[in-house]
Formats: sequence, structure tokens, C-alpha cells
Amino acid sequence: MFSLFLLLCAIEASAQAVEITGKITATDEVEGIHIINKTASRFSISNSNGGFTIPAKLNDTILFSGISYQPKEIVVTKLIIASKQMLVDLEELVTALDEVVVGKILTGNLMFDIENAELKRDLNFYDLGIPGYTGKLKTQTERRLYEATSGGGLIPIVPIINAISGRTKRLKQFVKLEKMDNCLDKMKADFSELFFSTHDLEEEHRVEFFYFCQDDPEFENLCKIKNDMSTLTFLETKLKAYKVILQTPKE
Repeated sequence: MFSLFLLLCAIEASAQAVEITGKITATDEVEGIHIINKTASRFSISNSNGGFTIPAKLNDTILFSGISYQPKEIVVTKLIIASKQMLVDLEELVTALDEVVVGKILTGNLMFDIENAELKRDLNFYDLGIPGYTGKLKTQTERRLYEATSGGGLIPIVPIINAISGRTKRLKQFVKLEKMDNCLDKMKADFSELFFSTHDLEEEHRVEFFYFCQDDPEFENLCKIKNDMSTLTFLETKLKAYKVILQTPKE
């Protein structure tokens, strides 16, 4: 009976998740690597030194994914559970290119290489000695808002009229919606492949799911802070709520 009790304790201990502390080594940047426990659906991100922590238990599969590296999966062994440590070496993702033959030798000096390649660049405002705008280009909606809120003279009549008529308020709302849509497009591009590799959702529902996320008041705050871990946690929470809606019978 005592031996059986020890065996049951050992089985229970191996089934419990522990905090695994690890370190990623690579030839390039090791900060911001995604660490995903595919078995337990838990996420983590490496720090500037490649360090990370993630809960795991025996036989869990851990996926390491980074833009510049080949994805790597590691199955949690008894040794990893016992030591609570993991050392991961990532290989650089190399894209093979076809051989390119050039007629001129490039030096790395942009202006010299342009002249050496016998190319002619277009004239700009610097060449003509006139002032020009060098900041971030505004969208059409942002330009309309700028025009509606700017004006000269002692009394700026145009901005006042637009404010009274409500045009300025409407344009501000259009700018906000435009930024939200751009943020949604970026979220889908950056996280779809990673998120749905560990979370099941039919392809036909994924677009609707992201619009469901956009309706949440927290979505706007995520767009401002631009934190990958917070975004993944948010998507995980919203997916649970979205699946409940899918399972609710429609009247």
C-alpha cells in the first residue's frame, strides 16, 4: 500500500504544470521570440537576453517562433521537468536567392551608386530651393480634418463653421474608424497564423471573429500600447466568448 501511495504521488506530480525557466541562443536578436505551449495553450515572449518562463508539464509541446528563425518544437521531458530549465538554440531562417548578375559594382554609397548606374533621379523641392513637407503623409480623411480645423485671419471663420455644423466631429470620427480598421488589418496579418495554429476556429468564422474583437472597448487601447503578449491574451479571451456565441442557438 505504501509503494502504491508513492507511485500515485509520482504520477500526480508529473501531471502538474511547473514554471520552466529557459534561455534562447541565436546568431541574431533574441528578444520578442514567441514561446507557445501548444498543449496547454499558454504564451510567453523572450526578453532582451533571450530569457523566458512558461508553465508546462510532462510531454507538453513547446513551439518557438521568430521572424528571423526557423520554427522549433520541443517536447517537455522528465529531465526538463526535474531541472525546470530549458536551453533552446534557434537556427537562422535563410532564404535562397537566384544568382544575380549586375553590370556595375555597388559600393554601398547611395548617391555614388546612383551615378555609377547611370540613373537619373527626379527633381525634388531640395533641388529647387523651396520648402517641402518631410513628415508622415496624411491619409485623405486626415487631410480633410486638417483643412476643416485650420484657417487664417483674425477670426478663423472656416473652423468655427465646421465646429458648429458638426463636420469637424464627424471627420474626427472617420479618422478614428480609419485607424481602427488599419489596426485590425495589422492584427490579422501579424497574429492569424500564430494564433490559429494553437486555437481551433473554422476558416469561415475567422474574419467575423476579428470584427467581434474590434467591437470590444479594449481593442482601441491595444492598438495604442502595441504589446504582443497583451494582444494574444486578449484574442484568447475573446475567442472563448465568441465560441459561446457560436454555440448559442439562433432564434
